[in-house]
Amino acid sequence: MLRFVFALIALIATAVAAPATEAGWALLRDGGHVVLLRNAMVSGGAAEPANFDIEKCSTQRNLSERGKQQARKIGALFAARAAPVERMLSSRYCRCLETARVAFREDPEPFEALDPLAADEAVKAEQIKAILTEITNFSGSDNFLMITHAENIRELTGVSAREGEAVIVRPEGERLHVLGRIVFN
Repeated sequence: MLRFVFALIALIATAVAAPATEAGWALLRDGGHVVLLRNAMVSGGAAEPANFDIEKCSTQRNLSERGKQQARKIGALFAARAAPVERMLSSRYCRCLETARVAFREDPEPFEALDPLAADEAVKAEQIKAILTEITNFSGSDNFLMITHAENIRELTGVSAREGEAVIVRPEGERLHVLGRIVFN
């Protein structure tokens, strides 16, 4: 019985994600949208290693093989769905930079504000302000991609994004309004 309940939950989640994903692609084909993309799947635990160094990928949680496959799928689907990317900013963390490089075969512009949100409330507020400024100032005809972390997306939008999930947003006051989502399994 428990297996049946889990199977039913998975089926419902898939049925809900598919229309959301298609609506998201429709938005991106039109261009002019901002996309918050959570980094692809990583290996390791939930926290950075004790010897973490932003300059050394060997000291960070990095993309797993499955994450690299997911990133390739992200890039292939952006190309196949004709969703043009005009600008790309990324957290300085290796897993975000690598997500961009594997998916889009180019180096994103590192943007410190997209790093995990600071514990210090004043610094955190400055990060959010910097991200919102970039989003508000975007007026391109293609899409603007920002590769970041789950906690940043949750703080900016109120939604929890899965690894490799894209959340399409527009500015609305002090927060972001979610227009659509694309799930990359």
